[in-house]
Amino acid sequence: MARDFKRQHKLAAISDLNVTPLIDLAFSLLIIFMITTPVIEQYNRIDLPSQNSIQAQEPPKLNDQFITIDADGELHWGKEMVSTTGLQAKLDEVAAAEGDQPTIHIRGDRTLPYQKIMDVVNMLKSRNLSKLSLDTKAG
Repeated sequence: MARDFKRQHKLAAISDLNVTPLIDLAFSLLIIFMITTPVIEQYNRIDLPSQNSIQAQEPPKLNDQFITIDADGELHWGKEMVSTTGLQAKLDEVAAAEGDQPTIHIRGDRTLPYQKIMDVVNMLKSRNLSKLSLDTKAG
């Protein structure tokens, strides 16, 4: 609201808040951010050299193992069905093997009681096999 200079009571206080400087400040900040944001987002653009090697490098061999627990609670090591003692023997072999520890993926059926999965996790934990992945369905 504009100031009225033709007031009858000139000594009375003006109770209206003048927001014009606040709007000017807001627009000034908006313009500053619009100008500086593209400058901040730029990065050093370089043209990387291409690699023309005669031998292609082989990707590292993944040594992942899969434990599947179906809806009936049956255990599978990869595609092979195993018993609980058989799984423990396989895990003992993996724990005793030299070299890098494989990542062990546990795949449990959705309807399975969670305790069955935790039993397998405890088997891994007791053998100090710490690379563990609990697989889920995406989406």
